[in-house]
Amino acid sequence: MVSANTELTYNSKIEGDVIVSRADSVINWIRSNSMWPMPMGLACCAIELMATAASRFDIARFGAEVMRFSPKQSDVMIVAGTVTYKMSSALRRIYDQMAEPKWVIAMGACASTGGMYRSYAVLQGVDRIVPVDVYVSGCPPRPEALLDALIKLQEKVKREPSAGKLFSA
Repeated sequence: MVSANTELTYNSKIEGDVIVSRADSVINWIRSNSMWPMPMGLACCAIELMATAASRFDIARFGAEVMRFSPKQSDVMIVAGTVTYKMSSALRRIYDQMAEPKWVIAMGACASTGGMYRSYAVLQGVDRIVPVDVYVSGCPPRPEALLDALIKLQEKVKREPSAGKLFSA
């Protein structure tokens, strides 16, 4: 209930339902809340990646519900599992086909460092062929860890210049 002494005044910050913001902030808010993952499930971590999209953990709550299996429709690649040298050229080709801006999450010990596989066939970290934005530790990491990595990536996207990722060639 409004008392008789309360007077409605002009609000200089919001007038006529207009919100003033920087274009960078708006663009990065949109980008961070509508990420479309490209799942690169290469080994056991892919099972935990699938669990993250299921109803119990529900990655959709964080704006990443649309798993795209086409690199042209994705903007965040989740590399889940062991990357062999034979698979590395295909992974790089898929990364190159993704449109800018694009980000990478290395999920699990194998994707991050090669894990327990110290052999001639296993790449010792996916960051040797694509730039990684967020690393998720674990063997395999729990779905909560992947969700935490997605939140960290969203915070990173909100801080970067919106045109910087597009025009930095």
